[in-house]
Amino acid sequence: MEYSEKRGDVGLVFSIMIGKVSMAINRKLYRDFKSAGLEFTPEQWTVLYCLWGKDGVTQQELCNKTFKDKPSMTRLIDNLEKQNYVVRIADATDRRTNIIHLTRLGKNSRDLANEVVLKAMNEAFDGVSGTDYELARRVLDIVFENLKVSLV
Repeated sequence: MEYSEKRGDVGLVFSIMIGKVSMAINRKLYRDFKSAGLEFTPEQWTVLYCLWGKDGVTQQELCNKTFKDKPSMTRLIDNLEKQNYVVRIADATDRRTNIIHLTRLGKNSRDLANEVVLKAMNEAFDGVSGTDYELARRVLDIVFENLKVSLV
């Protein structure tokens, strides 16, 4: 059965709600990062988050992990570099490739940033049961995987 057959016109409402939730979370994180003295955006945080998991990766690896295009990633890394959170170092085997590394500031901001994000997410999911949270996560993972295949 097709999506439209199952859900009728509610698809538009669902799409609008996802966008609204995403924007609200980004606004909250932006404000909370700023209040905590962290000078990066939620979008920049996604890059830092990946680097906190594995430092010293290529720009392409960051694109793949964050699902951002190359021009967007270049802009994010440029700004993070200007703010002294990351540094680009030319790959020793291929000078055309840059390896992105965290600076001391980038490394030291991890705990506070993760604390800010955890607090914001706890506020966002207040009143949502564990079962509902897991269901929403599974559904959005399926939707993302379905879309990712056609966009790669």
